[in-house]
Amino acid sequence: MKRKGILVVVSGFSGAGKGTLMKQLVRTYDTYALSVSMTTRAPRPGETDGREYFFVSQEVFEQKIRENGLVEYACYCGNYYGTPREYVERQLLAGKDVILEIEIQGARKVKEMFPSALLLFVTPPGIKELHRRLAGRGTETEAVIRERLGRAQAEAEGIETYDYLVVNDDLQACVEQMHRLIQDAHCAPKRNQEFIEMLRTQLTELCAHADGQGQVSH
Repeated sequence: MKRKGILVVVSGFSGAGKGTLMKQLVRTYDTYALSVSMTTRAPRPGETDGREYFFVSQEVFEQKIRENGLVEYACYCGNYYGTPREYVERQLLAGKDVILEIEIQGARKVKEMFPSALLLFVTPPGIKELHRRLAGRGTETEAVIRERLGRAQAEAEGIETYDYLVVNDDLQACVEQMHRLIQDAHCAPKRNQEFIEMLRTQLTELCAHADGQGQVSH
């Protein structure tokens, strides 16, 4: 049986280290494909179009919405973020586990469209550490940091809707934990429905054949 990929949604507070975790996961294991999201926000220093994000105008993004070309999209801190549909579906069929980094609104939309998606929420070990990481970026004003912390307060109310909580304290340990969670998820019955139906069909056929041969089925 060919293994189909799992759609893995990774969310978490801004500054929790989601991007670093996912890049390390993809570098360490060859079973993953990192989805590149589309956004209307401006690139940060060192970011490249098509690598961290597809950076587009609001007009282009809204055209994608009208064309139903996004798995999900949401507005966060004044900018659109979304996941291109074609890339995700192609990678899943190829057997790759597709990792999406999206915020909590988008995660809920993905879960509606892909009920078998695995949802992981990443957090630092504490909020003081979160503030330290945000300030350490050196790319945002104190006003923006306060806005992100306010957003985190709202996001914290939805953590229970996720399948697993991942505390990002030690990078490599966290990467290994994420890998184990994703691989274990492949064994869940809800992600193996086709295989289960095949077993049922074969059992039905075998029992019918046995009955036809005069054997007693139990």
